[in-house]
Amino acid sequence: MQFEVIANARTLQGTGASRRLRRAGTVPGIVYGGEAAPVAIETNHNDLLLKMKKEAFYSSVINMVIDGKKEQVLLRDYQTHAYKQLILHVDFQRVDATHELHIKVPLHFTNEEAGPGVKLNGGLVNHVTTELDIHCLAKDLPEFIEVDLGAMNIGDNIHASQVKLPAGVKLVQHGAEDPIVVSIVGKGGAQAAEGEAAAE
Repeated sequence: MQFEVIANARTLQGTGASRRLRRAGTVPGIVYGGEAAPVAIETNHNDLLLKMKKEAFYSSVINMVIDGKKEQVLLRDYQTHAYKQLILHVDFQRVDATHELHIKVPLHFTNEEAGPGVKLNGGLVNHVTTELDIHCLAKDLPEFIEVDLGAMNIGDNIHASQVKLPAGVKLVQHGAEDPIVVSIVGKGGAQAAEGEAAAE
């Protein structure tokens, strides 16, 4: 999926200027990274909000057009209002085609109900994490990574190292850790675990 964000460079900065931008329906932000200097930008709030409701926006290379000039960026950070649907600020990082990205990518679990652990034995799928920390070149960046649960039985786990990664994508490993991504637990086991947690 291709995303494009149209923005303008902004010269006025500071709290007062940012407040005026938000009242005018635009979001203040910054584009940084690479060899070029950071650029303060403003972009349409509602257009950005619609894009940020799509999961793929957070793990895609975005075409950023600033005053008619196009460059490729990643969404790196954003601030939202505590209770309103309001984006307060966004940070984008320039993408260099020759350097690897370090980014979290969402996991999509398939065949959850089809595996023997769930279908035949009444087990429950326990999603331990819903994203993986990866590194790859921009051209190899996947929108999501698929994890097939079709062969899992009760008691089975899939660790991060066992997830099948697309070509060009590598797992970021934190020391010797190999965390569990998903497991199938028996209903009794799940209830017992909840009871133990409550007792503690």
